[in-house]
Amino acid sequence: MNRRTFVLAGIALAAIARPGLGHHAFSAVFDPAQPVSLEGTVTSIEWMNPHTWFYIDVREESGEMQSWGFEMGSPNTLARRGWQRDSLKVGEEVIVIGWRARDGTLRAAVSSVTLSNGQQLFGAQDTSR
Repeated sequence: MNRRTFVLAGIALAAIARPGLGHHAFSAVFDPAQPVSLEGTVTSIEWMNPHTWFYIDVREESGEMQSWGFEMGSPNTLARRGWQRDSLKVGEEVIVIGWRARDGTLRAAVSSVTLSNGQQLFGAQDTSR
């Protein structure tokens, strides 16, 4: 193999491997022993690979507003489970059920989202890893 072929093969392998660098196992970040159920208003949505994220503002019993981030599966996996890019809208009231982050931050993996119209969609998380 000449040097040019070797360099091109290395670049191709690096390009293929790059998307996997940020991926993680569910149990490394989220704790199945810490279920959460939260109701709040959607403030933003990020449809991206390898995970889709959305954020809601939740009013605590004390009246304090907290901003929670929720991780779901990839856009393709969500589409196979009935999600569309406009299923979740900024300003919509939702109920989210999931598992809290192990580090105690205001983040969780989504099990399901109940939309304001009553439709329930699932977060497409692989909890087996």
